[in-house]
Amino acid sequence: KVVAVRTRKAYTRPQFRRPHTFRKPQMAKPSNNTKPIKNNMDEFRVIRYPLTTDLAMKKIEDNNTLTFIVDGYTNKTQIKKAVKDLYQVKVAKVNTLIRPDGLKKAYVRL
Repeated sequence: KVVAVRTRKAYTRPQFRRPHTFRKPQMAKPSNNTKPIKNNMDEFRVIRYPLTTDLAMKKIEDNNTLTFIVDGYTNKTQIKKAVKDLYQVKVAKVNTLIRPDGLKKAYVRL
């Protein structure tokens, strides 16, 4: 019986590059968590407190804008919904920024 001899290609690069091999796709594991995920970002956690500085008071009078310190992980839509639920007002626009002390400030235009 004659057996064919295979030769390997010589590597010419200074570093070895592993050839791509077959990767079997992973099967999804069945979930053992039967409880629905509870959203713990209610409006009382989203909005921490309103700011009452002189600049914030001027914005209320001139631009019809409220200023709040909010939770750092909330986004603009969550802030908008929380202000609507807490104060029963229609929100036109929300601007956010992160202050140098690490707190997130939200300007809510009514």
